[in-house]
Amino acid sequence: MDTVLQIPLSADLRSKSLISAREMGFSSLQEAVRVFLTNLATNKMHISIQQKPTIIKLSEKAEKRYARIVEDIKKGRHVGVAHSVNELMQKLHEG
Repeated sequence: MDTVLQIPLSADLRSKSLISAREMGFSSLQEAVRVFLTNLATNKMHISIQQKPTIIKLSEKAEKRYARIVEDIKKGRHVGVAHSVNELMQKLHEG
């Protein structure tokens, strides 16, 4: 038989948690809590709190620049070859 777990929390916390859960791919906050509790109950989780990485949006100019660089690499243009670490370091220092 299923049981209901009631957890008092503020409307703001519920709203923010729901947004985060959906961003993580959960269909609902209940699903996220269910997955969390299932992993907690089976000792399949390790909890650590880490800062979310900052995502930097490139400017349109930078996007185009890096797209050209990637295309050049794929086509083998402007790509150098080093046969040893010393040779690579020398090429890097030459600029």
